[in-house]
Amino acid sequence: MASPIRPYQISVPDSAIHNLKDKLAAATLPEASDFSDDRDSGAPLSEITRLAQRWRDGFDWRKQEAQINKDLPQYTTTIKVDGFDELNIHFVHQRSVREGSIPLVFCHGWPGSFVEVRKILPLLAKSENPSFHVVAPSLPNFGFSDRVNKAGFGLSQYAETLHKLMVKLGYNTYVAQGGDWGYSITRHMALLYPEHCLATHINMVYFPRPPPYASRPMDALAETVLGRSEDEKQGIERSRWFMERGYGYNLLQATKPATLGFALTDSPLALLAWIWEKLHDWTDAYPWTDDEALTWISIYQFSTGGPAASARIYYEGANAGPEAKKKMFGWIGGVRLGISYFPRDITLPPRAWGRTLGPVVFERKHVAGGHFAAYEVPEKLVGDLQDMFGKGGGADFGDRFRESRL
Repeated sequence: MASPIRPYQISVPDSAIHNLKDKLAAATLPEASDFSDDRDSGAPLSEITRLAQRWRDGFDWRKQEAQINKDLPQYTTTIKVDGFDELNIHFVHQRSVREGSIPLVFCHGWPGSFVEVRKILPLLAKSENPSFHVVAPSLPNFGFSDRVNKAGFGLSQYAETLHKLMVKLGYNTYVAQGGDWGYSITRHMALLYPEHCLATHINMVYFPRPPPYASRPMDALAETVLGRSEDEKQGIERSRWFMERGYGYNLLQATKPATLGFALTDSPLALLAWIWEKLHDWTDAYPWTDDEALTWISIYQFSTGGPAASARIYYEGANAGPEAKKKMFGWIGGVRLGISYFPRDITLPPRAWGRTLGPVVFERKHVAGGHFAAYEVPEKLVGDLQDMFGKGGGADFGDRFRESRL
């Protein structure tokens, strides 16, 4: 018998909130120096001091919790992943009132969460041509979904989880959108379930291969003869900065997540600095309010699996073997692909390189926005989805989704 789909409201225990405040009160900050606020060295002392004090003395999680519960229709259900125990999966689900709407699964990454869907959800709800049913899960090991306690839960298993959730909700065919780990997971969904996942849209392109002369002669020739545009040169510089100055977290989480996990689990100050650095560096000068940033970080602090669980995805991804990596970086045919480029993302290869990932039917370069596009520039991302899936768009499926429900 299939497990039920249950309405869900976030309700963090009082003891967890008190424990957080007690740990912050006992935290020891580094002594100040002339390079304490040198952002090139990492999270600035003055900013972490301010945020830690706010988190301890002024931040009202109950207020934020209530607002999330009001804004986002949330549910839980169990999903059985092959070779693993049943997992309780938390997700946002907003159905359109319009018949034939497109089921869209929104896949977050790290250090994001389901809350990234918060700003695009009302925009997608108002969208008429096309209209969307939206599902935004907390990935396993993230947010209010279960932690996986068995090794080997890699990107194929994340894809399986999301696919089975969509089918369980009645969406036999659907489309997917994602950035960060959502890029990798939605590509796995396209490869593993092409009869169900009919199209994907990504807002991050992670180091694909250059276009080969044999299969993409025009793109390869254009790179050789015409060279790269100015914005593509800037994108390459941004990517170089990321690999040389911003990639350390990735190496640590991909090799020794358990070691880092002791700090993230025991010290909310460590968690705060670890994530705040990324929220600042990976956005396009997004004007984070203190409470806004602390809400993002609190979701990790209060997550079902604990603050360290999410780092495991890096380890499993890095140790998945060459075949799994080919799925991320190679051509996936038969599933339509849309790509949106935002100038302050962390990896920005030339657009010809992105076309090596699959049959690109939509492509747009934006002049503003960063890694968390759904949150930074929600109107832009929604506009791209409307253009890609709308009438005459590259992924206009007509009445195909009138039959999407089982």
